Amino acid sequence: MNMASSPQYYQWQKYKCAYTSYNSDINSEYAIVLIHPIGVGLSGIFWRRFLDAQAKSSVKMPIYNPDLLGCGASDLARVAYDPKDWASQLNYFIDKVIKKPVILLVQGASFPIAIYMSSGDLKSDNIKGLILSGPPAWNIMINGGNLRISEIIWNLFFDNIIGSLFYEYARRREFIKSFSIKQLFANPEDVDEQWLDMLTEAAKEKKSRYAVFSFLAGFWRKNYLKLMTKLDQKTLLLMGDKATSVSKDGFKENPEQRIELYKENIPNVEGEIIKGRNVLPYESTDQFLEEVIKFYQKF
Repeated sequence: MNMASSPQYYQWQKYKCAYTSYNSDINSEYAIVLIHPIGVGLSGIFWRRFLDAQAKSSVKMPIYNPDLLGCGASDLARVAYDPKDWASQLNYFIDKVIKKPVILLVQGASFPIAIYMSSGDLKSDNIKGLILSGPPAWNIMINGGNLRISEIIWNLFFDNIIGSLFYEYARRREFIKSFSIKQLFANPEDVDEQWLDMLTEAAKEKKSRYAVFSFLAGFWRKNYLKLMTKLDQKTLLLMGDKATSVSKDGFKENPEQRIELYKENIPNVEGEIIKGRNVLPYESTDQFLEEVIKFYQKF
């Protein structure tokens, strides 16, 4: 097992933000910054199994594992979070705390955070590469949601007693297990006790619900096409061979099609398919780490 790194903290705006670091004393030009998914009980702890595998590997990489604002050990503010907020938080972290070029390793629908960090007005010149673990279906990334509807959903359902009651339901171990089997894992047996214990324990903190509700309300749903076409960093797209996606218009794409759509529209993308569905760092940890190391060694 990887020895747990003690949380460290930095101040961003008025908030206290947490992170852990691994192999930070290694004299390497590039570091890896992990960006965890948003969900019930999720924070930087999502990367625990990946970090354990990295600790056993002969190839050591400097890794920084921040908790996004509203998650984990970072301040749990009662606000509606936009991906731009998290992008600003992490770019400050990279520029002021890490102070060296980085490769972003991004899980799932947290990809919009990395887009804002790497393109457009918020772009940081310290971001030199992207590794996308099971990003959303292409049509989801280019069909924006309705901000007004998201605000209505937030105000009517989430930022009140209804939201509190829903979170009580969603953080139950039975719900987390059912959702994980239906939406995340290729094999039900991979939804193990470690995964369930990890999420149910973390979900006890009720204030973590605001980040989850921000995601569910759809504040991240935008048309990112223009920003994505300007991504000039070297990018690795890792897809699970059983990957699934949810689309409002019912459009389905297989893993090969998703990789091709990303390749056609984003410069410098290479893609690989490995075993798994939607949480590859947890499902196929060793194979996932192998691909990450190969990509890292190209820099």
